Amino acid sequence: MPPGRSARLAGSSGVGRALRHRNYRLFFSGQSISLIGTWLTRVATSWLVYRLTGSAWMLGVVGFWGQFPTFLLAPVAGVWVDRWNRHRALVVTQILAAIQSGLLALLALTGRITVRDVIFLSIFQGLINAVDMPARQSFVVEMVEDREDLPNAIALNSSMFNAARLIGPSVAGLLIAWVGEGWCFLIDAVSYLAVIASLLAMKVAPPARARRPGRIWNEIGEGFRYVSGFAPIRAVLLLLSLVSLLGMPYIVLMPIMAGRVLHGGPHTLGFLMASSGLGALSGALYLATRRTVLGLGRVIAFAAGGFGIGLAAFSLSRTIWLSIPLMALCGLSGIVMMASSNTVLQTLTDDDKRGRVMSFYSMAFFGMAPLGSLIAGSLASGIGAPQTILVGGLACVLGALLFFRKIPALRKFARPVYARLGILPGPDEVGGRASAVTMPPES
Repeated sequence: MPPGRSARLAGSSGVGRALRHRNYRLFFSGQSISLIGTWLTRVATSWLVYRLTGSAWMLGVVGFWGQFPTFLLAPVAGVWVDRWNRHRALVVTQILAAIQSGLLALLALTGRITVRDVIFLSIFQGLINAVDMPARQSFVVEMVEDREDLPNAIALNSSMFNAARLIGPSVAGLLIAWVGEGWCFLIDAVSYLAVIASLLAMKVAPPARARRPGRIWNEIGEGFRYVSGFAPIRAVLLLLSLVSLLGMPYIVLMPIMAGRVLHGGPHTLGFLMASSGLGALSGALYLATRRTVLGLGRVIAFAAGGFGIGLAAFSLSRTIWLSIPLMALCGLSGIVMMASSNTVLQTLTDDDKRGRVMSFYSMAFFGMAPLGSLIAGSLASGIGAPQTILVGGLACVLGALLFFRKIPALRKFARPVYARLGILPGPDEVGGRASAVTMPPES
């Protein structure tokens, strides 16, 4: 590693060091407000559907339609993100999301909302997210000019998301019990003004991107060959897909766990979700203290295993006092895995393919969830919500073990990239040996 870079790395240990970049600081402040509203809507939507139908299957259906557009459109959206101005794309997606929440509020507050309305507006939000997610993930690199601060920015994003996850569900539980779901939707719609204002206040130089003459399907194919042909990226995405498909759908079953299994109400649901958010916030803050991407492969494996163990134990719990700390474990492990995977992918990916790689990340983590929601809803209707969560937790543990076994083989593929970025010494700095053959133990 060049001496100057090494010194900068050693001196860049602050938890909030990415906030020294003005654009990222604006984004962080605006999103911190908007995400609280997002969590209000998430909790209110699930409780509304459960109140209207009392059906585990319908919870799965709504979850499916809310996220399936991300799975379906993510590859195309990734190409668009690589071509478009990501800053402008985010302004548009945030305006559309505010409209979606406003429509939910209007229907709920006037007492005319039906499950069909919720499904339609969930599809609308899913279409927005298909573009917003890869654009948001890719835009972090443009907001944080110093690549050394990228892992910290990703960790801070997770901290911000989960601080909102801690506050939002608790507030949602109180609001639902006090004035109903409609006010949660309305507050969410207003909260988007904060992030829109922060985006408009940024000073962003238009990125120099060559206009690609090829067809969009060719570019999608190029992106697929890139992620499937590079072993570390492929392995991370496969593990993310497994966890998203079989583990993360526990969220859509939370109203049943809170109501039928733990014999509570909206307050119980809020406490469980808030506990998960507190654990996730702790995990994100841990990642923010890390100074390097080295070692994240093992972190991903351990986090996926911890998430699975937490789910399995939660499925067996019948008391709120045991369920709350188990939810904290699930939240901590889940966010550590997700943010670590994001950091590894962003570090290893070529800049001209970043939008497409992050679209596959969206497919793996967010896009597989709707399929998982349908599976979870179907299984829960047949074998029960606790047993469904248990199966998902055990599957995550198995996936983590398989990923852990592959880490030594994946190191040799990642090392040349890290050497090119200056994170590790290159061949000329270690006596000319073929440093791509092995990775140091800490990787």
